Amino acid sequence: MVVDIFIPCFIDQVFPNTGMNMVKILEKLGCEVHYNPKQTCCGQPGFNAGYFEHATEIAEKFVGDFPHPDRYVVAPSASCIGMIRNQYEDLLRNSTKQTQLQQLQKNALEFTEFVVDVLGVDKIEGATLEGTATYHDACSALRECGIKEAPRKLLSNVAGLELEEMKESETCCGFGGTFAIKFQGISVGMAEQKIDNTTATQAKYLISTDSSCLMHLDGYIKRNRKPIEVMHIVDVLASGW
Repeated sequence: MVVDIFIPCFIDQVFPNTGMNMVKILEKLGCEVHYNPKQTCCGQPGFNAGYFEHATEIAEKFVGDFPHPDRYVVAPSASCIGMIRNQYEDLLRNSTKQTQLQQLQKNALEFTEFVVDVLGVDKIEGATLEGTATYHDACSALRECGIKEAPRKLLSNVAGLELEEMKESETCCGFGGTFAIKFQGISVGMAEQKIDNTTATQAKYLISTDSSCLMHLDGYIKRNRKPIEVMHIVDVLASGW
């Protein structure tokens, strides 16, 4: 299967290894991976900050960057995929790219839902990680994309990994993009609650689909010297082989 990949801003600028690991896994599963170097942002930061004209320009560019209606567009970020599926409709309502958008919305998938729901794979052969882990349901993954079971299926088949469900796994971590800047106290309090629930599972690893959540939580972890390592699910599935 030929697939296009979208590499979000956080992955491109801060966690490039996660992007490379996604390619590694997709190729292992038999996909021919294409990357358009002209791609940029999905427009979510501008949209969330109220710069709708700016976000519309980016959305139009994004649709143009993925012109192949016969290819899935796979990204290691439910946040960006949620933006494409749910917000582009309003931004591009009167655009000439409306027809292209409708197909792109069907094709755009977060990594774990593509692997499980499209490829029909729930085990990455060779994936190995020793220790106990717990999983955080990122808001965008769960609420915008309906992703819940796919990540857990994949993690349950990682050799050496014991998955423990934390209390309130579906509760927001407190990041929320500009929310963490505008409401710092509330944001930190929500991160504290999430890490307290993680600690209660005695997990060594805190795993999620979105690097933005993990970056936020890792800041709290390091500041408070907690013995927890955050990992993107892509990096977990690329471990050991």
